[in-house]
Formats: sequence, C-alpha cells, structure tokens
Amino acid sequence: MSSASERREELKAVWEQARTCQRCPQLAGTRTTVVFGSGNADADLMFVGEAPGANEDKQGLPFVGQAGRLLDTLLSEIGLTRGDVFVANVLKCRPPGNRDPLPQEIDSCQEYLFRQLELIEPKVVCTLGNFATKLLRDDMTGITRLHGRDELRQIGPRVVRLYPLFHPAAALYTPAMLATLRADFARIPELLARPAPEQPEPVLPEPVIEEPELVLVPDDPGDEQLGLF
Repeated sequence: MSSASERREELKAVWEQARTCQRCPQLAGTRTTVVFGSGNADADLMFVGEAPGANEDKQGLPFVGQAGRLLDTLLSEIGLTRGDVFVANVLKCRPPGNRDPLPQEIDSCQEYLFRQLELIEPKVVCTLGNFATKLLRDDMTGITRLHGRDELRQIGPRVVRLYPLFHPAAALYTPAMLATLRADFARIPELLARPAPEQPEPVLPEPVIEEPELVLVPDDPGDEQLGLF
C-alpha cells in the first residue's frame, strides 16, 4: 500500500500528464487551461462535477463561479471548507460554449478521474449532477431519482460511498431544488462518520511460469539398434 506522500507524488504525475493532454482535439484547441482539480489530496470527501465553465477555464480551478460560491456556502453550513475536500470534474477541459460533454470526450477523459479517486482514497464521493452520477455508477439512471441516496460502489480498485446530489448550478435559480440540495448536504457529516468502506483484496499479477528450455541431445547411434526412435 502506498504512503500518503507517494500517492501525492503519483497524483502530481497524473496532473503533469493531463495538463498537456491532446486526446480530444476540439477541447485541446479551444481550452485556455486544463482544470485538473483542487483541494486536499488526502480528503475523505470528494466532489465530482461535470466540466469546467468559463471562469474555471480562465483560472485553472474548479467551481470558482456562482456554482462554486454556492458550493462554498453549502460546505460551510456543515462545518467544512474547500481545504477539507477535493473537487474535480468528469472533463478536465471546458466544452466550447459550455455545451454538454460528448460521450467520446467522457471516454477519453475518465482515466484521469479514476486515477484521482484511486490516489486520493476518499471515503465519500458526491457526484454533482447527471454526467458524474451516470459515469461513476456506470448506469443511465438520472439524478432526480438518485439524489440523496448513498450506496457503496466499486470504482476501479477501490470501494467508495457514492452520494449523488443535484449540481449547484441547477439549484441557483430554483428555490425548491436548492432546498433539496441543502437537505441532502446535511447528511454528509453522518456519511463521513461511518466506517470507511471495506476494500477488496488487491489483485496480484499472476506469476509468470517459464517453460523449461528444450535441450536437443544428439541421437545416440545405439538407439536405432535397440529399436529406440
């Protein structure tokens, strides 16, 4: 098992890879910067949103606009700050015009998110909105049916407590949705207080069995005489 410092160094290596990523030509050509994520690299609580917006693209940090200010408010109401959590997105680059992420973009970018989840080792992962929820659940059920209902899910090699929430951006101008989001946030301290999910045994690589080297021995001239072929 890696130490916290080793995991932090591996996370930096993933960031170095992501910040020059060219897997999605359109996103690479229109972005200002790659928005990898920010916060506590050893956090028990991680938030996963959809994709960077215009402010995030300029500053290189997730959730710095109006939705980010609402996220900060909701965190403060449960006694937390940004420094206590880690925040990332499904996509690390802003889609042009803030359009929805395309399926092939999600496929190309998801490796970075899965590595973040593996290296940060959060106990609770809050998915914000439909895209993050569908990706991490590997299921097309929408956020309206799932919000506020936690479940244990294995994502890559780790089991986390997944907790779908409405996206703060969707709740900014809808009072009823904001009230629901606030009520769902109120459960987070209780989820964090639960024991960490039991982790599966690490899968060890199968041992390589080397075939014995075949040694050719010259024929014994007496073999033929004895009926040995």
